[in-house]
Amino acid sequence: MTIRLLVVDDSGFFQKRMREILKDSPDIKVVGFASNGREALDAVAKLKPDVITLDYEMPVMDGLSCLRELMKTNPTPVLMFSSLSYEGARVTLDALEAGAVDYLPKNFEDLQRGTAAIKRLLIDKIKTVASSKIGAAGRAAPAAPPEPPPAAPETKPAAESAPIPKPQARQAPPTAPSPRAPTAKPEARAPAPAPAPTPAPAPAPAKPAAARGPKSYSLVVIGTSTGGPVALQRILVELPANFPLPIVLVQHMPGTFTTPFADRLDKLSALSVKEAEEGDTLSAGKAFLAPGGMQLMLDKNKIHIVKGDERLSYKPSVDIAFASAAKHFPGKTLAMVLTGMGADGREGARLLKGTGATVWTQDEASCVIYGMPMAVEKAGLSDEVIPLGKIAKRLLQEIM
Repeated sequence: MTIRLLVVDDSGFFQKRMREILKDSPDIKVVGFASNGREALDAVAKLKPDVITLDYEMPVMDGLSCLRELMKTNPTPVLMFSSLSYEGARVTLDALEAGAVDYLPKNFEDLQRGTAAIKRLLIDKIKTVASSKIGAAGRAAPAAPPEPPPAAPETKPAAESAPIPKPQARQAPPTAPSPRAPTAKPEARAPAPAPAPTPAPAPAPAKPAAARGPKSYSLVVIGTSTGGPVALQRILVELPANFPLPIVLVQHMPGTFTTPFADRLDKLSALSVKEAEEGDTLSAGKAFLAPGGMQLMLDKNKIHIVKGDERLSYKPSVDIAFASAAKHFPGKTLAMVLTGMGADGREGARLLKGTGATVWTQDEASCVIYGMPMAVEKAGLSDEVIPLGKIAKRLLQEIM
């Protein structure tokens, strides 16, 4: 089936290049253009496109405002274009939370060259977005609403060894993150409410604790791709500051995006979240986001950041992080594979399972793209299949 594409951008050059790059693709047809958000809303109602590419900086109505209105009135899969700047990354993260499926950094030089690699990337992204679960109900919604988050403290503990007070519920901050306070974190925000989800088949029940036997963990590692920023945010905001294990996060994302994403998660959650750096020490209650464009590996309780093999498709790679955890935390790792295209994480999960580690996957109904979790589950490597809205509560049951 041909994908009907609406291009929304105020640049005539960009519109022209998009048409030229996609003209020979038999699977994608550009059915229209719009130069601002208001025109886009009218065009969507008239043309009924399957996918929209949306710029965020436009006159009359900007891309983010258009996206929010679109998800209320005529939900359609959106591929967001953004700049490579910190501000561009921040707006893109807002767009993903508002309902965009995926994003591409906007680079006019690459578009002007129109190389085969750029063409392939653009086509693959459009096809991925078209296959997502955005439709009459808006963005893909979790199979169950989130459980009430544990209480969260007003401030972080002064030292790792100090007793940690039970957190208090926090109110939502403004959309744009404020500068980091030196002694206390801003109020955490609960994820934006999703439309009522379509009932989904119940996940396979977990084995009773007695059947599983005693299990102790030293590390939690979570890998994800398309749909991951919203999924990770939803899980982390429900975890308390006294979470007793370190958490490693591997999200497919460009290097210019991981710093603002880590900052965002840090402000919204009770946990301490940072972009991982060479030599960081794993410690309880802290989450480390793998930097984009690099590979994260572990050496006992230390983090190593390396360039890695140029032949690897993903930087960072879930497989690489999982394999490293299997080596240094055998049988002591709880790994999760969340929403995303492809199969990154499957082979790493296989190595983890060989050491006696535990692997969970996100269920199909709550995934934006059911690729990575499906690959792990079909390989028989998933111990539990869990809806996104229940992962945090299940994690607390397992760990605390």
